[in-house]
Amino acid sequence: MALETKSTLNDKTVDKLQRLVQCNIDSKDGFREAAEEIDDNRVATLFRELADQRSKLATELQSHVAWNGKRPENDGSFAASVHRTWIDLRAKLNGGDPYVILIEAERGEDHIKHAYEDVLKETAGSAVNDVLIAQYGVVKAGHDQVRDLRDAYKNKA
Repeated sequence: MALETKSTLNDKTVDKLQRLVQCNIDSKDGFREAAEEIDDNRVATLFRELADQRSKLATELQSHVAWNGKRPENDGSFAASVHRTWIDLRAKLNGGDPYVILIEAERGEDHIKHAYEDVLKETAGSAVNDVLIAQYGVVKAGHDQVRDLRDAYKNKA
């Protein structure tokens, strides 16, 4: 068995990276759309920052996929598209209420956080483990920001 390097990842590891690319694209798209729907500048600013952050994470993973001779994912998932439509609908029905949008954003954050946790378990010892651990830290911090802001807005209601 050959030693795995960042440019000679096995196909299963590359598939896991592709999954995280898609999750990051979904997250980026969700935050950008939610930032447009919300009437609260503080939350909109956070969402734009998190969208930019997720875009960078996706780009980093896409580079690793490309280094391994595969075509990186470019699009988000259908399920995330449906979730964004649901957020848009809830935002319109609730007049752009930050708390309602934060509830849905936190739900999306749970999804990406769990995706990273699953991939980290499945790729333990991989040549890209250091990249995944660093990215997980960024994702977890973003998740916690959204969760804490959601809780703060809940207490205002």
